[in-house]
Amino acid sequence: MPKPSTSKKARTEMPNRYHNLPPKLTLTQERPSMRKFNEENERIKRRYLQYLKAAKRKDSSTVLKAAEGILRFESSTGFASFKRFRIEQAVKFQERLNEEVSKTTGQPLSKSSIRSILAANKDLFFWLAGESGYKSRIRHSDADYFNMDAKGARVAGTSRETPYPSMEMARHAFSYMPEVTDIDRRNKALFAFLMLTGARDGAVASLRLNHINMFDKCVYQDAREVKTKASKSITTYFLPIDTDYLTCLKAWVVYLKEVALFGPDDPLIPPLKIEPVEGEFQVVGFERHIYKNANAIRAVIKEAFRRADLPPFTPHAFRKSLVKWADTAYPTREAFKAFSQNIGHSSEVTTISAYCPVSIERQGELIKSPRKA
Repeated sequence: MPKPSTSKKARTEMPNRYHNLPPKLTLTQERPSMRKFNEENERIKRRYLQYLKAAKRKDSSTVLKAAEGILRFESSTGFASFKRFRIEQAVKFQERLNEEVSKTTGQPLSKSSIRSILAANKDLFFWLAGESGYKSRIRHSDADYFNMDAKGARVAGTSRETPYPSMEMARHAFSYMPEVTDIDRRNKALFAFLMLTGARDGAVASLRLNHINMFDKCVYQDAREVKTKASKSITTYFLPIDTDYLTCLKAWVVYLKEVALFGPDDPLIPPLKIEPVEGEFQVVGFERHIYKNANAIRAVIKEAFRRADLPPFTPHAFRKSLVKWADTAYPTREAFKAFSQNIGHSSEVTTISAYCPVSIERQGELIKSPRKA
């Protein structure tokens, strides 16, 4: 089992006694005398957020983002009652968002962030227009005042080329990962698994040993237990990219089963078990429950690339690396369709449009030289 440690890597997974509290909402700067909430608004917001979660079946993270967007609008009006809504409030709110600076980046809010905030409020007011006590004061058309202008909407919807590691860069980062402790071996197995499957980090964080089939070299992402996108069950076969990745993963699964004595319901990538020892928190082993989110997994992968003096790529960037590789490795339509299915896409069109966009330069080359294409 891992030796006691208080390294930086370990401290990133230290328990927080406030972990059950909701994330702090980001508010714009307020005057000390300003009201912090409106009881009437809070009651109707609670009903609306419950509607989003229970009736519209929105994910908890989506509901939280909606709540944050609505809170921004309330703050801009001094927490006035929704029943006293005026068109001018929505207009001034948009102006305020366009001038606001992000506390995280120090830059103006991105158009996509503004669009998300406005959409949260538009949906709320459209819903309020049909609710008792509000429908005599708010019309459905009032929600349209939260629409973004056409130019801003185009900017918000523009796709950008996201960086991703080449297969060689990933292999280089993998080779630089240490294998001294069990924590090191866990981290290296995590990297290997992501390269073999292209699985999303949220799914990997919730995988258990019973989802892994080392005989057939595949993983069954069961949506009943695994946090897959759109709650879709996915059978993913390990990609034949590098035998070192498979060897590393095999050794880790053997360690969990034969040394750590993990059972089928225990996690494939277990969180660190941290307990107070002689007055300070130290790593004393691995937990037998899955991660609550993928933050620690993302941190491990970023650190692996930093160690190799490479940009801190995220686990999701691996998906683009693998799609680029598959574009050559699986040249037939049927083979590429199989690969697309393997990473959880219902259609290869989704794979190509999301991960293989044609750059403007390449577009020009192909159009000018059709025979070479």
